[in-house]
Amino acid sequence: MASRIGGCRRPFLLLFLLSLASQTAFSWKKDEFRNCNQTPFCKRARSRKPGYCTLIADQVSISDGLLTAKLIPRPIPNQAEGEEDHQQIAKPLLLSVAIYQGGILRLKIDEDPTLDPPKTRFQVPEVVVSEFDETMLWLSRVSTETLDGDSAPSSVVYLSDGYEAVLRHDPFELYVRDKSSKSRLVSLNSHQLFDFEELRVKNEGEEWEERFKGHTDIRPYGPQSISFDVSFYGAEFVSGLPEHATSLALKPTKGPGADDSEPYRLFNLDVFEYLHESPFGLYGSIPLMIALGKSGKTSGFFWLNSAEMQIDVLAEGWNADSGLSLPSDQKRIDTLWMSEAGIVDAFFFAGAGPKDVVSQYTAVTGKPAMPQHFATAYHQCRWNYRDEEDVENVDAKFDEHDIPYDVLWLDIEHTDGKRYMTWDSVMFPHPEEMQKKLAAKGRHMVTIVDPHIKRDDNYYIHKEASEKGYYVKDSSGKDFDGWCWPGSSSYLDVLSPEVRSWFSDKFGFDSYKGSTPSLYIWNDMNEPSVFNGPEISMPRDALHFGGVEHRELHNAYGYFYHMATSNGLVKRGDGKDRPFVLSRAFFAGTQRFGSVWTGDNTADWDHLRASVPMILTLGLSGISFSGADVGGFFGNPEPELLVRWYQLGAFYPFFRAHAHQDTKRREPWLFGERNTKLIRQAIHVRYMLLPYFYTVFRESNTTGLPIMRPLWMEFPSDEATFNNDEAFMVGSSLLVQGIYTERAKHVSVYLPGKELWYDLLSGSQYKGSQTHKLVALEDRIPAFQRAGTIIPRKDRYRRSSTQMVNDPYTLVIALNSSRAAEGELYIDDGKSFEFLQGAYIHRRFVFSNGKLTSLDLTPNNKKSKFTSQTVIERIILLGYSPGPKNALIKPGNEKVEVGLGPLVFETGLGSSSLVVTIRKPSLPVDKDWTVELV
Repeated sequence: MASRIGGCRRPFLLLFLLSLASQTAFSWKKDEFRNCNQTPFCKRARSRKPGYCTLIADQVSISDGLLTAKLIPRPIPNQAEGEEDHQQIAKPLLLSVAIYQGGILRLKIDEDPTLDPPKTRFQVPEVVVSEFDETMLWLSRVSTETLDGDSAPSSVVYLSDGYEAVLRHDPFELYVRDKSSKSRLVSLNSHQLFDFEELRVKNEGEEWEERFKGHTDIRPYGPQSISFDVSFYGAEFVSGLPEHATSLALKPTKGPGADDSEPYRLFNLDVFEYLHESPFGLYGSIPLMIALGKSGKTSGFFWLNSAEMQIDVLAEGWNADSGLSLPSDQKRIDTLWMSEAGIVDAFFFAGAGPKDVVSQYTAVTGKPAMPQHFATAYHQCRWNYRDEEDVENVDAKFDEHDIPYDVLWLDIEHTDGKRYMTWDSVMFPHPEEMQKKLAAKGRHMVTIVDPHIKRDDNYYIHKEASEKGYYVKDSSGKDFDGWCWPGSSSYLDVLSPEVRSWFSDKFGFDSYKGSTPSLYIWNDMNEPSVFNGPEISMPRDALHFGGVEHRELHNAYGYFYHMATSNGLVKRGDGKDRPFVLSRAFFAGTQRFGSVWTGDNTADWDHLRASVPMILTLGLSGISFSGADVGGFFGNPEPELLVRWYQLGAFYPFFRAHAHQDTKRREPWLFGERNTKLIRQAIHVRYMLLPYFYTVFRESNTTGLPIMRPLWMEFPSDEATFNNDEAFMVGSSLLVQGIYTERAKHVSVYLPGKELWYDLLSGSQYKGSQTHKLVALEDRIPAFQRAGTIIPRKDRYRRSSTQMVNDPYTLVIALNSSRAAEGELYIDDGKSFEFLQGAYIHRRFVFSNGKLTSLDLTPNNKKSKFTSQTVIERIILLGYSPGPKNALIKPGNEKVEVGLGPLVFETGLGSSSLVVTIRKPSLPVDKDWTVELV
């Protein structure tokens, strides 16, 4: 929800917000936000030339298992009197390099605490998971090597079997290289652009304040920015850096042909009706970049820093006049990283393919949480469903129109005057009864809980937070007071573990009156959004726990709020119930606490198109459970756009329709019978595929791989996939191509690989490594099953996914050129944490030589057990010529019929073509068995 007026009651606030809305109601106002030239640290860093840095690594040694050094300035010979000393480092910096299992390198550079800096620079806590810290490899020795052209030796340390790290002493440089070929993969400071502004005590007469749009930032410790160059060798393109509404492959922002562009900005902001194809930062920030080369070899770089960042992707030829000598036999993409504050806490990743690098990154920041099963189904949301009667009517209409859904959402108007965790007693007088009615159908409810707390002494949360001193402070030390939906508001200091624990307790049933076990939570506006703040945000000189300035923490504020909310739902259920919390703001590690969405998009075709690279980028950055508002939050979609959005959104990991309060109602049945049918079919596709989605969610939970993947993640050697961000994979078995233009007659689809692809709903075959021009069908978008895969489905549609739990499964086997295929099915109770103790079913299905085998993938030492009475009632064989009339099931030697049957049962969903089907084998999902065609 964006910064728009929403029923505020105080006259002054009304005037203020009306003024704000008049400026921003219809379009994004560029002037409300800073550009690089208005951001001093960015302007300074961008102006520096290659060779600027003259640091050398001194006193290099092994200490406590780390490679350590001091960075000191190299004296500049023959410097003329009065000539600018561009090296700003007055005191030595401490450098350490740590090596971890899996070939991960961690570089830290900070001020020396023994030299009495004015304060300790902020290091973001609780992002790197404790399990990762335990995988550090204890370095016992370092070898030296004199590189070509150097007079001084460099230090070389083991990274993994295939890679090693090189610390160049003079000039300072760090890079990862292939151990056998010695070719570089990723490097830092190869262009000597490193700069580190040390904290200082202000001298009399110095002007450190920064001003923007009437706001003054006092900057009590002076400029404290850090910047450096990072190069990716052998790279065809780079990707990452969410959140931006731009292409998956990041475009150059500086250099020949790109000099008018802004850097990619990472600064969490409340941005509405955002522009597509823009490097402007949106609601979340993850400073991760991934580079892919022709061979599939992949590298990555992650800077753990929650201050504002600006990152340039430098166009080829940007450094033509630098005079620096770098390896010329490797293609290279150079980047410039700039941050306002913090330390250097950087991770280097290297792998044989993109899956390796994503797994390495999530080894550092944590694997995605396993969601409750209901959360993977369809969600219905609007700002706002008016009252309990409206909720009841919407719920009933879904049943009337035979459209399943699992979650109904309530926005800010359900509260008592924007006091979160309360209910409007007139509009929602019986909240528990309302939730129980939904729960009786297996459905759930989500309510919104934003971080701004109404400053009202009669509001129990504010009264207690104020008394305990739990709010963020302004620069003078008073409780920060900003404006948001309730009017005068304060913000919990969620950096403090004590505050987070206290806030988590507020989600208990005894505190959050009217809540029930089927109620879950939505965190919005948690960038944090402050309507009267600079750039609609909290002032940078506000103060947090431990004296941390907001400038140092900003991009992680929403992360800690999300963490506290998620932990609150876990506490509420006594540690037994998996939480569901949707957050708009995010940071590295957010994947451990719930899902995110792409914010306040617009009902137009460009935003439909932009949703795909945005979600793909989030997945590459660990946040696999994400989606975009189906239909667009702002504006009124034409029926065709809405239908196409449902057809695409059915394949998003997070599938939710949402709309602004000023839009026309757009529930699925309001656009005529034909469009209702088309939307119903799209939602039915999602429910049919829920077993497959849930299985892929489990894969993501264990490996860190995304649900929704770029084509090049599955086909990293296929260069035709590198610039394709209109199509995507769901897991490794499904390929989906959106339709992004109005009244499209045809759609082109590139199908990678050498094997066949089968149309998901008709079974038609298409060759791989080709672009196919297909008729743009009204009832669906192109979607294909990859040859050599097996996909589990459920073919009976009910009111909610919860009511489908005991329904039988269908296996769809898509044969490859070897007439073989394999796939998996994961099942657990869908709600508890018992799966962590082994209470789940995990089967691998292998089809080869006319025989299908079910294998158990659960560990033998599991502490708990999960069983199911569900069975497999149909087995469909795509690419198998009719012939055998029977199949033999073992154990039991039972024969079942083989014949031709429909690929899908629903009328109008897919074609009427018939496929080879093993009928009613009634195979238990939790047992070993074989089925052989005879």
